[in-house]
Amino acid sequence: MVKTIEFVDGKVRMLDQTRLPLEVVYVDCTDYHMVAEGIKKLRIRGAPAIGIAAAMGIALGARDVRAADFDEFMNGLEPVFQTLLATRPTAVNIQWAVERAKKLLSEKRHEPVDRLKELLVEDAKKVLEEDIQINRAIGRWGAQFIRDGDTVITHCNAGSLATGGYGTATGPIRVAVEQGKKIQVYADETRPVLQGCRLTAWELMQDNIPVTLITDNTAGALLRKGEINLAIVGTDRTVANGDVANKIGTYSLAVLCKENGVPFYVAAPLSSIDFSIPSGDLIPIEERGPEEVTHVFGCRIAPEGVRVRNIAFDVTPARYVTGIITEKGVFRPGDLHLLNEKDADLEAVMLKPGE
Repeated sequence: MVKTIEFVDGKVRMLDQTRLPLEVVYVDCTDYHMVAEGIKKLRIRGAPAIGIAAAMGIALGARDVRAADFDEFMNGLEPVFQTLLATRPTAVNIQWAVERAKKLLSEKRHEPVDRLKELLVEDAKKVLEEDIQINRAIGRWGAQFIRDGDTVITHCNAGSLATGGYGTATGPIRVAVEQGKKIQVYADETRPVLQGCRLTAWELMQDNIPVTLITDNTAGALLRKGEINLAIVGTDRTVANGDVANKIGTYSLAVLCKENGVPFYVAAPLSSIDFSIPSGDLIPIEERGPEEVTHVFGCRIAPEGVRVRNIAFDVTPARYVTGIITEKGVFRPGDLHLLNEKDADLEAVMLKPGE
């Protein structure tokens, strides 16, 4: 698998995903502004990956803060936090990374400032390592729902490129293949930025996993013909009641799966679950510039001056979600809140194949 991001030689090196699949180009970010720009411009994208980027961006920003004590250091970090938080509002992982950094610093407040800076670098690298292990755990839990001979559909890119490695939605697919199951994958192209076309299809092909690219509006026809056995998608923010925010078009796919009796699963690391929000109606939804719709690779495909709505995400209500695959197990949306409750008996409510 191609590396998405790493902290090396005092720089944050990220794969520029806007250049894929035509070129494999890495960008070295030397300060937090470059990291923030990379997130905003989609050079790095996917909720877990931008959470990792945020953690690394905080470490870069901390390096340039001049402070004599803890309070002065935290004040100096505030512009770093706010710049990163402002990049992409829907994905909760940036907020998660900021809160993690604040908690770490608070616990180590009596350390010298130079040591606090070192701790942020160490923890940013740890966030990357943990993410890969989390994805593998999601893969193991999710693979039990994929049978030998199944065809899986996925939307957008929740693969190794959207994470530290291995992938969330592609995690169960990878494990199923490793287990020797013969499966097929349909990848929605995912307009307007074509993450399914440019990224998911590309990375699955790199790993010799059978994948077929389809236009977004082909999914319904294939589901109606019985050619798809299950759907697995990622999430940018899942909330307490099990509603799921993901790339625009996810809601449509979930409704089509429900209509055709096809299970619809969401791969959600705990870092992407926001228990502070009770309902998906309260999730901030990003809208992006019109050029993503009117142009493809810089070439205009729409009439000059046409009005555009470019809504980047939609919310899939919990009633359309069969199960949510986390690193702790697979749960029905209505039981998700138990993951945030101390001493909850998770084994008793865990979703099992065939249920």
